[in-house]
Amino acid sequence: MNRPLRTALVGALTTALLTSVAVAPAQAHPGGRPPTVLALPDGFQPEGIATAGRYAYFGSRATGAIQRVDLITGRGTTIGAATGTPSLGLKVDPRGRLFVSGGTAGDARVLDTRTGEVLARYQFATAPTFVNDVVLTRDAAYFTDSNRPVLYRLPLGRGGALPPADAFTTITLTGAYQQVGTGVNLNGIATTPDGRALIVVQSNTGTLYRVDPATGASTVVDVPGHTFANGDGLLLLGRTLYVVQNRLNQIAVVRLNHAGTAGTLTTTLTDANFDVPTTVAKALGRLYLPNARFTTPPTPTTAYTAVAVRAH
Repeated sequence: MNRPLRTALVGALTTALLTSVAVAPAQAHPGGRPPTVLALPDGFQPEGIATAGRYAYFGSRATGAIQRVDLITGRGTTIGAATGTPSLGLKVDPRGRLFVSGGTAGDARVLDTRTGEVLARYQFATAPTFVNDVVLTRDAAYFTDSNRPVLYRLPLGRGGALPPADAFTTITLTGAYQQVGTGVNLNGIATTPDGRALIVVQSNTGTLYRVDPATGASTVVDVPGHTFANGDGLLLLGRTLYVVQNRLNQIAVVRLNHAGTAGTLTTTLTDANFDVPTTVAKALGRLYLPNARFTTPPTPTTAYTAVAVRAH
C-alpha cells in the first residue's frame, strides 16, 4: 500500500449483571470539573477504552458488554449487550462506529454507538488466538493478535464503507519481530507520526516495533536505554507516544521522530488511583484509562473504575 496511512481519529458473569441501564455517577470536582475517577459496573472487568466528544466507551473482557460513560457527569449506560466473549481494544470512528477486538473469540465487531446495533462481524482466526487491540486509519482498521505474529487488516471503502465478512487480510510479521513463548506478545497498536507505518508493542519483551503495513516487515523502534515491560495500550498524539505499562501502574511517554523509527523517553506518568490500567484514550484535554485490576480476583461485586490524568 503506497499512500500514507493516517489515524482517523476470563471469568464468567451473568448477563443480567452487566446489562443494567446505568451506573451511579462519580462526583464532579468543585467548580464543575469532570470527575477524575469514574465508576464502572461492579464485576465489569474493563479492558479497552475509546472516546468521542464527552463520552467514553469501555468493553468487558468478561462478557463482551459495552458501557458508555458521560465523562462530564460520570453516568454510565450499557449500549452493547453481552456476547459471552471478550470485548478488548476499542476505537471509535467519525461516523459513530465502534470497532471492537474480540480476544479469544478471534473476531472483531463493529457497533453503532447510538443504538448498540452490531453492524458487522469478522472472524479472523480460531483458537489459539487473542485479538487484542485495534487502530483506525483513513482506509483500514488494523488488529493485533497476541497469540500469533500477524496483524489483521480490515479495508474501509469509499465513505468508510465496511467490507464483506470475508474481505480482510492477514499480514504476517517479518524482520526483527519474533514471537516469544505462549504469553501475551503483540498488544497495543498505533500509527507512526508520518502515517506511513504502524507501531506495535510486544508485551512480554517490552519492545516497540515499526511495521510496514504493506509487507509486514518490522524493525525495532530505537528508544535508547529503555524497554516497555508489560506494554499494553498505545496512544499517539502528534509525535508523542503514550505506552501503558499495565502491571507497573504507569504510562511511558516517548517522543518519536517523524518516521517512528526512534524515540526518546521523556517522562513516566502514574497516579495513586491506578490499579493495573490497560489502555488509554484522550478526551476533554485529559488521558483516560480503565483499571483492569488483573491482580485482584474478579467477582460479581468487584468494583472497577476508570481514571483521568493530565496529558504531558
